[in-house]
Amino acid sequence: MVALSLAVALAAGCGDNLTVEVETVAAQRLREAVLSIGGTSADDVWAVGADKGEGPLVLHYDGTRWNELETGEHAHLWWVHAFAGGPVFLSGAKSTILRYQGGQFERMATPGLSRHIVFGLWGAAPTDVYAVGSVGPANGFAWHYDGTAWGVVELPSDLPVDEFGNTPGLFKVWGDGAGTVWMVGARGLALRSRAGAAFERVDLGTSATLFTVAGDPERTYIVGFGAEGSVLFELEGDGAPRQVAPTGVGFLQGVAAGPDGQAIATGQRGVVLERGAEGWRVSDLDDTPTLQSFHAGWIDPSGGVWAVGGDVLDTSLARGAIVHRGKASVARFRQPPLPPPASVECPADAVDPAPDGASVARRWNEQILNAIRRDIPRPPVHARNLYHLAAAMWDAWAAYHPSADGVFVTEKLTATDVDAARAEAISYAAYRILSHRYADPIAVGFAVSQHCFADQMQALGYDPADTVAVGATARALGNRVGAAVIAAGLGDGANEAENYADTTGWTPVNTPLVVDAGGTELAMPSVWQQLNLAEAETQNGIPIDAGPQGYIGAHWRAVTPFAMVRPAPGALYHDLEPAPVFGPALVPFVADMIDRSSRLDPMLADTIDISPGAIGNSPLGTDDGTGHPTNPVTGQAYAANVVKLADFSRVLAEFWADGPKSETPPGHWDTLANQVADNPLTTRRLFGAGAPVDPLEWDVKVYLALNGATHDAAIAAWELKRATLGGRPISWVRYMATLGQSSDPQLPSYHPDGLPLQPGLIELITEASSARGERHAHLRRYVGQVAAVSWRGEPGNRALEVGGVGWVRAAEWMPYQRRNFVTPAFPGFVSGHSTFSRSAAEVLAGITGTPFFPGGLGRHAFPATSYLVFERGPSQAFELQWGTYFDAADQAGQSRLWGGIHITPDDLVGRRVGSLVGQRALTRARAFFDGTAR
Repeated sequence: MVALSLAVALAAGCGDNLTVEVETVAAQRLREAVLSIGGTSADDVWAVGADKGEGPLVLHYDGTRWNELETGEHAHLWWVHAFAGGPVFLSGAKSTILRYQGGQFERMATPGLSRHIVFGLWGAAPTDVYAVGSVGPANGFAWHYDGTAWGVVELPSDLPVDEFGNTPGLFKVWGDGAGTVWMVGARGLALRSRAGAAFERVDLGTSATLFTVAGDPERTYIVGFGAEGSVLFELEGDGAPRQVAPTGVGFLQGVAAGPDGQAIATGQRGVVLERGAEGWRVSDLDDTPTLQSFHAGWIDPSGGVWAVGGDVLDTSLARGAIVHRGKASVARFRQPPLPPPASVECPADAVDPAPDGASVARRWNEQILNAIRRDIPRPPVHARNLYHLAAAMWDAWAAYHPSADGVFVTEKLTATDVDAARAEAISYAAYRILSHRYADPIAVGFAVSQHCFADQMQALGYDPADTVAVGATARALGNRVGAAVIAAGLGDGANEAENYADTTGWTPVNTPLVVDAGGTELAMPSVWQQLNLAEAETQNGIPIDAGPQGYIGAHWRAVTPFAMVRPAPGALYHDLEPAPVFGPALVPFVADMIDRSSRLDPMLADTIDISPGAIGNSPLGTDDGTGHPTNPVTGQAYAANVVKLADFSRVLAEFWADGPKSETPPGHWDTLANQVADNPLTTRRLFGAGAPVDPLEWDVKVYLALNGATHDAAIAAWELKRATLGGRPISWVRYMATLGQSSDPQLPSYHPDGLPLQPGLIELITEASSARGERHAHLRRYVGQVAAVSWRGEPGNRALEVGGVGWVRAAEWMPYQRRNFVTPAFPGFVSGHSTFSRSAAEVLAGITGTPFFPGGLGRHAFPATSYLVFERGPSQAFELQWGTYFDAADQAGQSRLWGGIHITPDDLVGRRVGSLVGQRALTRARAFFDGTAR
């Protein structure tokens, strides 16, 4: 057992100086790694650790039993510090500092953002507490709590920097309680403050990463690891540091001091060092091969030794353990099993989610939209699925029409009750396709989706298990149609059989941008750069593996389209103009990204009239419109709709990101089309002429044209992305900031490809501008680098806080996105949103016979403070409004600029491509309707 090995080895190594009484493995193989342990006595012990999705591990031992506490937060907790009589402070990821007192956890307001990880915390008193951390591995920070609020601690201006201008991270803080406070971190950084004076660097003669500092009134101990191996420094007063680590020891991560000169250090492979009369001795825990490291240790006031850790040397942060040796045994913690997994049954409101009286086609459209919302948002994949479902439903409908042409199946049948036959054929075709496309392993949420598809069949009175495909019955026809579409899809170039994996052999030319570190390098500045995320989610919140992004849809140019035809063999479908390249012409677009970001603070007074009478009505490929003079339906002018610019821009960025319910842009336009169909002012006159058609005919024709267009839009846009590999704003802003400023060769940090200086927006950090009380004071350690006024980033508490706008180091610029998403995993030129949306708008304008929404006004309302996901907001309730489908499509494209993930050419050229795609898709669909497609 772990504790037995610890006790026996320490007893053998330390002789008569140590009396071993009781050894205990208090916990092992926990789901979460245990990252810190501390307390005030042997019967007031706190252990904290990782968050594996159920909230962070927090354990309290009262001398009799362990109690697991719920914090109500979600973040890894890296450190704990308890005061006698309370409170207890806990710190961790997402700028988290919790205070526990009176049986309650309180999340404290801090100066940090979501990207700030608070690795260490120590206090001399509950009103005198220090916290340290970093953004990823670099750019350390320090805060101090004075009993009223957390404030930023000024760090020395002479901190070392790397090639990107990043300063070292800070990992732990400790003080002796008599006025001396230490902080340690990366690249051998050690800082010390005495008697409340400013922190100063202490040269330890090492470049090792220093993980932890602790001590007693006589000595300070610092541990870490570097090129020279493990380091363990002892310092006495002002004496020189002594490196006392035994040879052959791996990572040392934890160090703790106790009464009477007792001290321990802990680290890799469960190593424990104890300081005895003859120095430091090693104890290896040979029977714990799965324990990567003891991350931390603690010695309680009675001399009890505690060590905690687990798999802490990689991102798993699992297999936690707590080991104790002391004068009395401690209870073992038995971790309860996880709650049973969420039900995979279809939620009651998702069995048949379409409104009363909806057509059978609408019912299956709602089913695929819900399946998309459960799945990873891969827009090209879902556009293809929407199109294939629409084509299948159309083919089943057209089989009972004397002249209409089918897309995949052209057979004709008769039936006594055509309406019933169509409903049955459509349902079997839809069920076969959806149960094939949203299945394991190619779809997230497949289990629930499969239940919903089967439940929908049963709600309609059909047997989902009936696979008969021979004969003239409607269900046989539906099964044949489904099989035909599935077979065609297996050979259409999407590589569905391999979960849509790339077939082109694409390899990156730029090293990934580490999002949580500042700066970047680009071997080819015009070319897209992957992101390396410390934690990752898809845009609709599904957790995925951290690390470098993949490339979604690299091969999508090879997918069979609905209506597009290449102008010549091997030519691009729509080659309208070259992609932006790095150089002088790109500079204004990059500066525009920063300018837009500077306007995202709801505290700003700037307002905008977003009424259709004030904005929109722009010529294709421009933003030159000044609105519509009147509503053509009412004949009246549109009422003003004045809102804060920051509310409008933030809502725009989030609303159009993947749709109001994360159905991706193609699905979002199906949602809008359904809302149009539900509007009582919609006459269902195809192309604005003739007699109204029934809901089913309207739906199958709209879905075929609309989803044929967005499917082709995906192919056209992703072909251009693959052909040009256009970059993204985050890479360009950070790269140019890393190079410097391009405005004045006589000023510091000049580089012809740097950012342009613009007073009040993009400035050089100087000694004067960073003096105490000046605008760049918080950036003083980055003198000579470039700063920009921008959105500061995702706040630690998104429900209650706003990131806000301020001066940030431009090399750390972030788009208005979640920290674990940042930018989509594919190149920038052209914008998929712009292409999808304009193609859809062309179809809706054509098939309804008017570009205007029913009643001349489309709208979507947003409640105050609770709609936004990236941060709290909007500050006031309001609604987006559009006169035409084109106005809405233009806003979808603009939203990507406000979101910081596209530059203007990506948007405007994407709109033009989408227009061509939509018009051709509508023409092609009409040929199928008329029976002239073949």
